[in-house]
Amino acid sequence: MSEHLIRASFAVQRIGFSLKVALDLPGRGVTALFGQSGSGKTTLLRAVAGLDRHAGGYLSVNGKVWQDAARKLFVPPHQRSLGYVFQEASLFPHLTVAGNLEFARKRADRANNMVDMDQAIALLGIAQLLPRSPGALSGGERQRVAIARALSASPSLLLLDEPLASLDRQRKDEVLPYLEKLHAELAIPMLYVSHSIDEVARLADHVVMLGDGIVKASGPVDAMLARLDRGMGLDDDAGAVLNGVVQGVDSEYGLLHLQAGAGLMFVAHAPLAIGSLLRMRILARDVSLSLTRQHDTSISNHLQATVVGEWPANDPAHVIVRLDAAGEQLLARITRRSRDLLGIRSGMQVWAQVKAVALLAVAQGPQSVVNADQ
Repeated sequence: MSEHLIRASFAVQRIGFSLKVALDLPGRGVTALFGQSGSGKTTLLRAVAGLDRHAGGYLSVNGKVWQDAARKLFVPPHQRSLGYVFQEASLFPHLTVAGNLEFARKRADRANNMVDMDQAIALLGIAQLLPRSPGALSGGERQRVAIARALSASPSLLLLDEPLASLDRQRKDEVLPYLEKLHAELAIPMLYVSHSIDEVARLADHVVMLGDGIVKASGPVDAMLARLDRGMGLDDDAGAVLNGVVQGVDSEYGLLHLQAGAGLMFVAHAPLAIGSLLRMRILARDVSLSLTRQHDTSISNHLQATVVGEWPANDPAHVIVRLDAAGEQLLARITRRSRDLLGIRSGMQVWAQVKAVALLAVAQGPQSVVNADQ
């Protein structure tokens, strides 16, 4: 089992801050380290990288042990097969883009063979940037080059410390599809630090919720984003993730027929091949409830669900209702008045209504991401 597992155990004690974690994480896909500033996300990432050495730590990545205090083993950062992408691109200003990539390629683990430089260039779409200097690049281009440089070292693990934090909305939208492409096409496990629920919903397979230096919760993204009792969000960002498979295409109306675990859904989306995977993020504010299935309505998606519970929202006039729709978790933000008028309570059968979803972003691989929209 350990051959496909990232196992990390660290205890950090500083003046005014402590971190104590013991985690078993998937050895493939994207694990998001999520939490507010000061929760310990970057401290944990630096410990994994070996940039900060802490007594008593343990780290293994898919069977390779990089730190084991009991055996007095500590592999220094430059000998760990990893790539690290910081908030700032931190490219070498005296080298061209090609020179930056070549620098990383020279320290690549030849036996690892996870990804080569040419593949990194293609995945990040930077072939036309190779002769340029870092100073001639936009912020989004610099960050794409920084990610390609990290991949050019053919790492066994990719660490990304809020790689979009320094970018404006337009540049973030430029880089996100490339991150989705890496997710879809590479087997390299990634630890992705973020405090953005939107980024986590779009990229992550697994989520670690950190707070006050401890793990508040850890699990698959679809379950974690709906766990409001763990503080994942009680405001406009509250929502859930559903995955589905394209069953049909309605070219006349520009809709996909998507089979999710909760049922058949209509998705406003460009045509995709039958069998393509879609990931949907459905915000609680975009879900309404009814006691019976409605037919004379413009809302296309109706999912039968069971009420699991409720939590107060930031607005005292609202509540957030947690639903189970054939094993899929959904959230609905409704007014307390509507809850009382409908008699909403745990165990009750209801219909969740979701308007046809609008495209948020599309990955360049088998998985895409859409967002529920008004």
